[in-house]
Amino acid sequence: MTVDPSTLPTRDRILHAALTMFGENRGASLSVRAVAARAGVSTGSLRFHFPTQRELLDEVLRIVYELVAPDDPIHDESLTAKERLLACLRQVLAPSGVGAQARQGATLLHQTFIEPEQTDDLREAYLANEREGQRRVEHWLSVLEQEGSLPAGDNPRRARFLNTVLSGLALERALPSDSSLLASETNTLTMAVDAVFRDTETPTPTTEEGN
Repeated sequence: MTVDPSTLPTRDRILHAALTMFGENRGASLSVRAVAARAGVSTGSLRFHFPTQRELLDEVLRIVYELVAPDDPIHDESLTAKERLLACLRQVLAPSGVGAQARQGATLLHQTFIEPEQTDDLREAYLANEREGQRRVEHWLSVLEQEGSLPAGDNPRRARFLNTVLSGLALERALPSDSSLLASETNTLTMAVDAVFRDTETPTPTTEEGN
């Protein structure tokens, strides 16, 4: 049954608008002004329910990822918090494969985004994928932070670090290596996760886009 958004409570109407925008364009920034306009509410009303853009995005991602991936390892309470984050990062690397499959993926990436002229459309296509990966890792970190397993910190910065590690490991899979590659990869991921859990730097306030 189709729901008329105008009949929803204000908070649900805002989330409905944000989720619709996210579904239309997963690379969208979901600015406060744009979501408020889509929901038909004032920015003040939106900020009453979601004081910051970060809180709105966190809630949108929580809903999205719990719907599309209810068995996400980040919710597996039989594992420690570090083990859960490690399992999630391994999931990101899994599609890269190893050997010929990894080389094919790296070649395709190079042919698609590096060899061609860097047009605005090409840049935006790449950045949309990058934002999706960033949001996914930020979601995992926010889950651990909200449950008290991960010290409060700058999750966008942490996610950027983890995604940089993942990019390097994915490329490493495509390069010549010895039989200890996967063991080395596990060690690297473990060190990266440990670094995130030791990171207790106070988040640096940033100016939100679209506010």
